[in-house]
Amino acid sequence: MKRVFISDLHLDQSQTILRDALKQFLETHCSDADELYILGDLFEAWIGDDDPREHSRTIVEMLRSVTCKLFIMHGNRDFLIGDRFCQETGAELLKDPSLISIGNENVLLSHGDAFCTLDQSYQKLRLILRSKEFQRDFLQKELREREFISKQMRGESRKHTGNVAEEIMDVTPESVILAMEDNDVHRLIHGHTHRPAIHQHRLKHRVGLRYVLGDWRPSTTFLLTNDTSYELKKFNFKV
Repeated sequence: MKRVFISDLHLDQSQTILRDALKQFLETHCSDADELYILGDLFEAWIGDDDPREHSRTIVEMLRSVTCKLFIMHGNRDFLIGDRFCQETGAELLKDPSLISIGNENVLLSHGDAFCTLDQSYQKLRLILRSKEFQRDFLQKELREREFISKQMRGESRKHTGNVAEEIMDVTPESVILAMEDNDVHRLIHGHTHRPAIHQHRLKHRVGLRYVLGDWRPSTTFLLTNDTSYELKKFNFKV
């Protein structure tokens, strides 16, 4: 079974080139795939499933047209993706983290931000943003107000990342090992950090492998698997 994993596209209406890149990717790498997994931050910001703007609707239509089974996970930028989005695209929303079976083994999937435990201010904010209370109150606001708040939050996020050391914003090995041990797996796939690579971790009884997906500015590293192989591949889209 062919599975494709991507994350951190950060699609934004101000950069249609990324939207075009997704279209190319779906046509070239997913036409013969069995399953496509989007592990968070498909959008730079998602302000609600009722967003009527052309950019949002175009992405919905694009995903609706894929021939393979589609799975999506919340990221730190698009945690408001909900039931309506999934109904319109045909996607299945995965919890973070989630277990899937590849071949004869279980594999852990995550967006990855929960593993960045050294960034304590972000983790506190994450708890607030993922709460039902915040999301309910936010989605009750008018679309224009939601868009304004979202822009403010992205600005604050850029300031934060500019003032925090890179190692603090990366995952901590301890959190990764704990998650893999708790879920009894030796493979983990995630995004968020924008640092594509394959890492090894010493677990109690074996070596764990962590596959980090790439972002889409300006090209992406994605993961291609079948029942026996895992390959990080580069996708360079045509401008």
